[in-house]
Amino acid sequence: MVLSETELIDIRRHLHTIPELSLEEFKTHDYLKQVISKFSQVNMEIKELPELPTALLVLIKGSNPKRNIGYRCDMDALPVNETNGLKYASQTKGVMHACGHDIHMTVALGILSYYAEHQPKDNLIFFFQPAEESQSGGRKAYDLGAFSKRFQVDEFYGLHDNAQLKTGVIGCRNGTLFAGTTEVNVDIKGKSGHAAYPQLANDSIVIAANFIEQVQTIISRNIDPTRCGVITFGKIEAGVIRNVIAGKVHLEGTIRGLTQSMIEYLRLRISEIAEGLEKSFNCSIKINFNQGGYYPVENDPVLTKRFIEYMQQNKAVDFEETAPAMTGEDFGYLLNKIPGTMFWLGVESPGALHSADFLPHEEAIEQGVKAMVGFLNYRMNLEEK
Repeated sequence: MVLSETELIDIRRHLHTIPELSLEEFKTHDYLKQVISKFSQVNMEIKELPELPTALLVLIKGSNPKRNIGYRCDMDALPVNETNGLKYASQTKGVMHACGHDIHMTVALGILSYYAEHQPKDNLIFFFQPAEESQSGGRKAYDLGAFSKRFQVDEFYGLHDNAQLKTGVIGCRNGTLFAGTTEVNVDIKGKSGHAAYPQLANDSIVIAANFIEQVQTIISRNIDPTRCGVITFGKIEAGVIRNVIAGKVHLEGTIRGLTQSMIEYLRLRISEIAEGLEKSFNCSIKINFNQGGYYPVENDPVLTKRFIEYMQQNKAVDFEETAPAMTGEDFGYLLNKIPGTMFWLGVESPGALHSADFLPHEEAIEQGVKAMVGFLNYRMNLEEK
């Protein structure tokens, strides 16, 4: 059966009631399998990964395949307590699909249901991915060999909903769509002491203040103003009482850049500043960088040009070329290994992504399904030059 708009909305609402955090998407996994089991199984093959048990891959065999086209959607939710007051609100306290992954999964199911009934020309591989919000589920799947043998993917596509775009709008751009991100943890060790005798101590808070101030000049004074980068420290832990000089400080922050080379440069400069402060303050500064799979989402130039041209020429699609965003997405890791394109689907929510009142317009689901089915049919019938 090909899912109707009413069925798609019902599926999305059920998924919305059962949000689960990264690597805990067991109910979601089981529900997806339940829905997929109702589709025609004639050309279908399902693959699961024992080492990543909530992941799900579905192959639809093509009639005359020349390539394997992948479509990815993410499954996990966020630790956010929903405030929308919906009849189908999250039933898990403190967990919500505040990033719209319920929309992502539903669109994927809609596309899958179409091709289960209408055999595609090429092989299609649908990847229902756990752990996008944290734990780098895309990288885990890739490193486990998920995309090998019959499930090898030659080109990958995927969407992310956008609260600022009008409902159903397809947004995309060539080059970087999303920034890459890296977690930064810093531990500064000085020497504690009495507040009245600073000469006998080594004030780690003063060192931390110098470190943060100098690191903030990297963006303003070390990189080209026409290029983008962000360094933010959002957490500081230090001290026990007002009249004791702190001997230790722990900082937690994030780096964001539109290219991998930018991220690597920011890491280098942060490390160089730390080395200088260790000498000038006679202290210890240890830095841990953790990027995981959150590489910049850099769209393939050839595939994305084709995608954009199709969407622009399709009168049934409202297309908009979008600016790069500094948000992160672990689809960037897969696009670093396999060429592909990520695009936006407008859902016109009054609340922003990751907010407790994120409320996407469900009309976007069917519009996203139709746009992507149309593109895939176009892509599969396109002769390579």
